[in-house]
Amino acid sequence: MEKPTVISLFCGCGGSSLGYKMADFKELLAIDFNKNSVETFKLNFDCPVWLEDITKISGDKILKFCNIQPYELDILDASPPCQGFSFSGKRNINDSRNNLVINIKNLIDELKPKVFIIENVYALSEGKMKGKFIEIITFLKKTKYNIKCKVLNSANYGVAQNRKRIFFIGIRPDLKKEPIFPEHNKKIICAKDVLSDLKVLKKELKDAKITNKELINLYSLVKKGKSFKELTNGTKYFNIIKLDENKPSPTILKTRNIMHYNQCRYLTINEVKRLCSYPDNFKLIGSKTNQWARLGNSVMPLQMKAIANTIKNKILKG
Repeated sequence: MEKPTVISLFCGCGGSSLGYKMADFKELLAIDFNKNSVETFKLNFDCPVWLEDITKISGDKILKFCNIQPYELDILDASPPCQGFSFSGKRNINDSRNNLVINIKNLIDELKPKVFIIENVYALSEGKMKGKFIEIITFLKKTKYNIKCKVLNSANYGVAQNRKRIFFIGIRPDLKKEPIFPEHNKKIICAKDVLSDLKVLKKELKDAKITNKELINLYSLVKKGKSFKELTNGTKYFNIIKLDENKPSPTILKTRNIMHYNQCRYLTINEVKRLCSYPDNFKLIGSKTNQWARLGNSVMPLQMKAIANTIKNKILKG
């Protein structure tokens, strides 16, 4: 049997792509509009990648480049920017990025993949965004695909990080199958399970140094697993959390937000890679801010591996 195929929209640095690779998929094309993401992707994958704005790309262009016909692609994967929905952002319901699902839906109509998978923050389905969530579901159903969505926590799939994301899975109607999500792993991986044997270099410690004197003074007072905001009456440091080594990490954001559990510093990039289930040899480029952002914005590879394997074995086979 030939390897199942996937095309990734909003591929980022390649979290989803790495998961598909682990599940033995063949990626035909990856697309992203962020230059640092695309350059990082090129260093880690032997797969064509376009630095393009998805709102300006036609399905016909993709079909011709990949040398495929409509209905041939197995999975169309998309992880559009989530800042308009995220609890860590302003949750602006009118953010233009919230409408990228229109472009994804158009490409689904043109490519007609057997399956589509769309990932986003779970906050999309809560609070003032719930109306937008219903609007997106209603819009996607116009594809006639059989669609289900579910909030999945990466900690249930071998990732040492609590990271809730909502996944939409759509199955083309002629396949006559129900969308299905992967079963949970029996073992939860804690931060110390992936960090305890990692050697940290002096240069990395320098990069992870904290210069904010108030944060330094608060460090010893903050309990492990807790946010620094609790000691500032919720007025500062809302997203900064001290890691608890005996639990999965809190969600790693696109900006530095996790401090070490017994050293007054931020985590190093290599520590973050492990907490995100990236291999040690995965290459990141640019400033440490850019590198952290690539990891914090990405889909966790082991989580996508579990999803991809489930789709491959339960939907695409037979």
